[in-house]
Amino acid sequence: MLVIKEKIEQGLTSLGIELGSTRIKAVLIDDDFQTIAQGNFEWENQLIDGYWTYSLEDVWTGIQISYQEMAREVKEKYGVVLERIGAIGFSAMMHGYMAFDQRDQLLVPFRTWRNATTSQAAQELTQLFNYNIPERWSIAHLYQAMLNQESHIQDVTFLTTLAGYVHWQLTGEKVLGIGDASGMFPIDPAIKNYHQSMVAKFDEKRSADQLPWTLSEVLPQVVLAGENAGFLTEAGAKRLDISGHLKAGIPFCAPEGDAGTGMTATNSVGKRTGNVSAGTSAFAMIVLEQELKAVYPEIDLVTTPTGSLVAMVHTNNCSSEINAWMKLFKQVSDVIGAEISTNQLFEKLFSQALLGDVDCGGLLSYGYHSGENITKVPEGRPLFVRTPESQFNLANVMRMHLYSAFGALNIGMKILNQENVQVDKIVGHGGIFKTPVVAQQFLAAAMQAPVTVMSTAGEGGAWGIALLAAFTRIRNPDQPLSDFLNQQVFGNIKSTTIDPIERDVAGFERFIARYQKGLPIELSAIDHLAAL
Repeated sequence: MLVIKEKIEQGLTSLGIELGSTRIKAVLIDDDFQTIAQGNFEWENQLIDGYWTYSLEDVWTGIQISYQEMAREVKEKYGVVLERIGAIGFSAMMHGYMAFDQRDQLLVPFRTWRNATTSQAAQELTQLFNYNIPERWSIAHLYQAMLNQESHIQDVTFLTTLAGYVHWQLTGEKVLGIGDASGMFPIDPAIKNYHQSMVAKFDEKRSADQLPWTLSEVLPQVVLAGENAGFLTEAGAKRLDISGHLKAGIPFCAPEGDAGTGMTATNSVGKRTGNVSAGTSAFAMIVLEQELKAVYPEIDLVTTPTGSLVAMVHTNNCSSEINAWMKLFKQVSDVIGAEISTNQLFEKLFSQALLGDVDCGGLLSYGYHSGENITKVPEGRPLFVRTPESQFNLANVMRMHLYSAFGALNIGMKILNQENVQVDKIVGHGGIFKTPVVAQQFLAAAMQAPVTVMSTAGEGGAWGIALLAAFTRIRNPDQPLSDFLNQQVFGNIKSTTIDPIERDVAGFERFIARYQKGLPIELSAIDHLAAL
């Protein structure tokens, strides 16, 4: 304890704060990259005037409370009032729309990535750029506001993401990490900046509307991992730490998106590496050796925090249906008087899945609690289907739900296989991997690649942005981020790797053929089963 106390007093620490969709988390790490204190704040988005949003008041309340909890833990565990921190970094949900005027006032409430209101803009920009522009990207939100002739468009002087906004307020710097920036506007990996020919094409569109700004004027400056992105101001220190103890002048790393912090936290920033984040939604991030030959609406192209091109296969649905069934099974156990914890229930029922038929015995499930872009399903209708001849038993039901959780992801990955994208390792992280082996084994079958789960898999994005802050604080200018992670952070991290099992791969392929063939059933459920 004394050693850690001295590290805190000497500022040999890094703080990462990530604003996720349901939680804001602050993580303080030492110079061995171990978590020494943390704080949390739970929050929810709101649907206001047809847009999913978070209020700025909730943003700052959540940041301040999570910081206070972390600082309180430092005081209670180590007897130190936190005044010095070696480096700080902020990350948040990528994409969305935060537009400000010349008085630095937010022009319209924050429109998050969750808003599916930009389909026309996304389609037109994809055609204009010959580059996939998803609906949730910031440029799609901006262009849709132009198409809608929203009055505030005339007054835009700065456009940024949630992480970029918080960083700006605390440092005065209008910058953005390249990974987060790649979810605003396409990045040219050759120059590590916005794609200039696409900027010019957009400005041609903008000039037709006689808008008094250019795109380059309103986008944040791009910063790479390891580069200093500003310092905590006096006003920023008071805003972050309302107790007034924190001193100004602390260096900041570039603000990043949750995809970039996920890559960092799983040591998946080098080429031919990848990670799969599996929770309510799921996405696979594969670091590419070269650009894709074609444009695919199912594949987002973003970057690592150092600007390497990444193919993202994003699915809106993953574990929600599993959780719903687990709640049902827990109710059954409670009714019959069987005392079992939720963790034990997951362990026992997941283990049953290993005993099921490799193709789930003919069972079929779509865990679609929302629409699924990969399979072109517009709305969510959770569905479980079987024939009279299907092998309906507990083991097959559990295996079916786990296969289904990775179903859309498998379909998206097949596109990358057609492009001959090579990947040497995939790291899995998320709650579905808390039960050892099971989900990891099935994901290996779905990805047809070895899947590694690290002992740090539960650390998450706040730890990832804390690592990026530490990299800024201590890096050798000639040291790549991948070397820093491999040699200094993950060298002694325990991990387990499972290779694809041939019979599982064959069984998953039979299941996914049934899954794709049955998609009209899911679409029919939308037509004939109205949402309440």
